[in-house]
Amino acid sequence: QVQLVESGGGLVQAGGSLRLSCAASGRTSSTYGMGWLRQGPGKEREFVAGINWSGGSTLYADSVKGRFTISRDNAKNTVYLQMSSLKPDDTAVYFCAAKFSMGVPTNDYRYWGRGTQVTVSS
Repeated sequence: QVQLVESGGGLVQAGGSLRLSCAASGRTSSTYGMGWLRQGPGKEREFVAGINWSGGSTLYADSVKGRFTISRDNAKNTVYLQMSSLKPDDTAVYFCAAKFSMGVPTNDYRYWGRGTQVTVSS
């Protein structure tokens, strides 16, 4: 089992930045890829960014490329999502998720955090 806890969400003006963190605990010695997904008001949950177990490979949704950066610190069992140039459309609950994988997972995540709210005002 892997437990995930997100933090760092909040209210920010358009054009601003936020950094989300996801702390993992439990079976963290296993190889797993991680990702950030989000669900905006009235929208389906969507993939935002993913990273492989070593941090050497990443993937991004087209909507966030060039603005968001995913990274991980395995010594701290923590994954980050640095968000810049935020837009009102980025408003959503952001979820951290994990999947035992050698690659970068984009779906079928096994473990989920409870989410953190990000609100971008215009």
